[in-house]
Amino acid sequence: MTRRVLLLQAGDAPAPVQTAAGGNVPDWFRRALGPKGAQVDVLRVFEGETVQQDWKNRYAVGVISGSWAMVTDRAPWSEAVAGWIREAVASDFPLLGVCYGHQLMAHALGGEVADHPEGIEIGTRTVSLLPGASADPVLSHLPASFPAQLTHYQSVRRMPAGAVRLAESDHDAHQIIRYGERAMSSQFHPEMTAVELGAIIGVRREALQGQGLDVAGLENALQDTPQARSLLTQFVGRYLEG
Repeated sequence: MTRRVLLLQAGDAPAPVQTAAGGNVPDWFRRALGPKGAQVDVLRVFEGETVQQDWKNRYAVGVISGSWAMVTDRAPWSEAVAGWIREAVASDFPLLGVCYGHQLMAHALGGEVADHPEGIEIGTRTVSLLPGASADPVLSHLPASFPAQLTHYQSVRRMPAGAVRLAESDHDAHQIIRYGERAMSSQFHPEMTAVELGAIIGVRREALQGQGLDVAGLENALQDTPQARSLLTQFVGRYLEG
């Protein structure tokens, strides 16, 4: 079996974030994946790049990244990826969605995505597992609650039929969703460290202050999140090993 990872990149980080964080979105995933990072092939779907016809033979697992776009904008590239998601899940291809990818998977498979009524969720926040997570092969090693990096305005407001909710935060009920044995997604960013999220908070400082948020408090509360990162490494590792 091929041992390569397909990363569908849904957007670039702003240039100041790339400078402060030491790289762009694919770099964050490669660093989080450690030795597996060298095996990541990046497809810039937000620029119209499309998945090659032989993707099922070329790749062991796929990951859809976050984005600075909004799923509800229904951009042509995003809707094209939604169509591919339906094909991938129907063919039992291992697929993990992150933030925008999480929301796009829900949209593609029949759920609903919208602005969160309470606005942005940002910072290192606590994610709590739900009872069904204890038997999940990717999540069973995790404690009942753990810190995770979050930054999003939109959320999954209604899950697709048959999806299973496995984690929540005090802001968002849909932090982890499973769509069957080989497909799942997370609203939080398992690939991010405090460095990347700190850079994002810094770039958004004025906007966040304008929304009444304590930016200094957000920055002081940042911490590394190895348990959240393990969602990415555990999921990808299941399909690269053996």
